[in-house]
Amino acid sequence: MPTSPAAEDRTCPSPPAPPERGGRRWDLLAAVGAVCFVAVVAVVGTAVEKADGTLYVDWPPLYADWLPHVGPGTPAAVVVALAVVVYGPGLAGRVPWRGVVLGGWAAGMAWTWALALVDGWYRGVAERLTAEHEYLRAVDRFGDIGAALRGYTEHILLTQPDHWPAHVSGHPPAAVLTFVGLDRIGLDGGGWAGAWCITVGSSAVAAVLVALRAVAGESSARRAAPFLVLAPAAIWVGASADGYFAAVAAWGLALLALAATRKVRFRAVTALGSGLLLGLGCYLSYGLTLIAVPALAVLLIARTARPLPLVLTGVAVVGGLFTVAGFQWWEAYGLLVERYYQGVGADRPFSYWVWGNLANAVIVTGLATVAGVRRAVSAGPGALRRFRTGAVPTGAFRTGAVRTGAVPTGTVRTGAAGPSDGLVVLVLAALATIVIADLSGMSKAETERIWLPFTLWLLPAAALLPARDARRWLLAQAAVALLINHLLLTGW
Repeated sequence: MPTSPAAEDRTCPSPPAPPERGGRRWDLLAAVGAVCFVAVVAVVGTAVEKADGTLYVDWPPLYADWLPHVGPGTPAAVVVALAVVVYGPGLAGRVPWRGVVLGGWAAGMAWTWALALVDGWYRGVAERLTAEHEYLRAVDRFGDIGAALRGYTEHILLTQPDHWPAHVSGHPPAAVLTFVGLDRIGLDGGGWAGAWCITVGSSAVAAVLVALRAVAGESSARRAAPFLVLAPAAIWVGASADGYFAAVAAWGLALLALAATRKVRFRAVTALGSGLLLGLGCYLSYGLTLIAVPALAVLLIARTARPLPLVLTGVAVVGGLFTVAGFQWWEAYGLLVERYYQGVGADRPFSYWVWGNLANAVIVTGLATVAGVRRAVSAGPGALRRFRTGAVPTGAFRTGAVRTGAVPTGTVRTGAAGPSDGLVVLVLAALATIVIADLSGMSKAETERIWLPFTLWLLPAAALLPARDARRWLLAQAAVALLINHLLLTGW
């Protein structure tokens, strides 16, 4: 397994990819087009909301209020942003791999905390998860966890007595049980809950790096690292439970990538661990069943289904435990759909939100990601064709194959000269997941947080951008995040 980009390129050489004519110009045009798209969606949304109030957001397409402000996190956010822009690409390219992973997590956590504290400790962290619709409002009702699980579905619908708060009704019980568990060990209240979500949620940076190294090569992961850290998505990771959900799913995919590409010694244990985490994800959020799409992409990239039985076993173990405890996932999901249309979901127009959701995805991932996704879409047909025809041979991503230089020249482009096919396929899978979620009609508004488990996997697309432009794109990422966090008071 290579330990540096230089080592990787020596053992797995690849010729420079044919230059994309006007590629940088198209990157810029994609970013400008994204800004125009978001602006149109915002103008139309404001008109719709003022006309009939059916969007139920004050600053469409975001669930936010106009409130220019600064806070104690402002200086720290600016310092972290400048540090990552100036030093991030260089450090990511030369420090030992373990330092990239741990440093990425640390820097991502610092960025998330700083952005959260722009709103102050109480408004930005401690009060986020104590609102009327949040999980902490239901913690006291889990004195008898067994009884609460057996009766969980009886409190989902608005018409049922003593119905759950909106977020508890809208999620399987593992979500609220997380905060019940924190409460039981003495970490009660919104401060601890927010700290949990930020700490665990920011670890998704490390998880994505681990997965990228396995399926797309170390140099791709290193190039992606600063963009994973400085994502506008951090605004909603701190502090919403969806950031925590995203990290659980990300680690599940990371373990799957390690098992599938044989980058670990105990592959069976790793595959089982992946299944347990992915199964837990399905009991944290119903929507995380869609993580199956990027999971299948990982198996496609590795050209193997060997981990699948153990992964499915892990998923089944989690599902079996909740089922034995009295919670029926399918019954609850059916009631959730009914509950969704008992509330504002029935009024929010799909014709607007099918576009508004995508505008939120642009805001959360930033302009660098938009430009990177453009490159991934452009490279997609070729990458998929190579995987389909076997141009990337079975075992090409295994440790032994890389060490011995067994990968044919030009079939796996992990060097700085061109994009990695594995990275391209993973980004396309995330894009497909978002499209499915969008067309489902069950994601109308608030997708800036709900889609974090999926938008997270679009961020590595920025690694496809030219290295000489990295700092400019990072500056654009930071600017988007800082402007939103200082001009708007986000709802999560």
